[in-house]
Amino acid sequence: MNAVVAPTLERRGLMLVLSSPSGAGKTTISRILLEREEELTLSISATTRQMRPGEIHGKDYFFVSPDEFNSMVDNNEMLEHATVFDNKYGTPSEPVEQGLSSGQDVLFDIDWQGTQQVAAKAPNDIVRVFILPPSLQELERRLYARAQDSEEVVKGRMAKAADEMSHWAEYDYIIVNTDVEKSVADVQAILRAERLKRDRRPDLDSFVRGLRQA
Repeated sequence: MNAVVAPTLERRGLMLVLSSPSGAGKTTISRILLEREEELTLSISATTRQMRPGEIHGKDYFFVSPDEFNSMVDNNEMLEHATVFDNKYGTPSEPVEQGLSSGQDVLFDIDWQGTQQVAAKAPNDIVRVFILPPSLQELERRLYARAQDSEEVVKGRMAKAADEMSHWAEYDYIIVNTDVEKSVADVQAILRAERLKRDRRPDLDSFVRGLRQA
């Protein structure tokens, strides 16, 4: 018996947004996802800050002048943007659209404000996932365990966490990160389901017509 050959059906990529308070595990989950999901790539932001040693233009960031950045905003060429410590950051829409059109999924590591902006501009492409810690005590423990920040910075991150978590209901999926491997598996399950959505598979109509006519 001949093996059944699966049909090749094109699909439109999706924007996978991961948000969380600092210390909830978003960065770790994102890193593992990028290692395991071949069809997932990280969005590259544009910034007005100076390039640091070892950074590469077009890989780490798109390094642009303040005038170039403002021009992109004025011309509606940014999916989202914000000012952080006197430097501007934003996601150029053109490379993201190129990826989506070719069936590539794009991962966004942005906060709730950036998520709102992206959702307003691309409501049909965005999939929003919010990652919560199992408890505030565990969140604080993780922040101290990283040994990256002073006690003052950790207290500031904890104070900010309450505001960030208040926006959980604006997201499509909520993951309580008690175990990193389980959380990664949960996000992968979300990706699998979202990739199968009818609206992201433009070839389905002609494929089904062909089945009915055969």
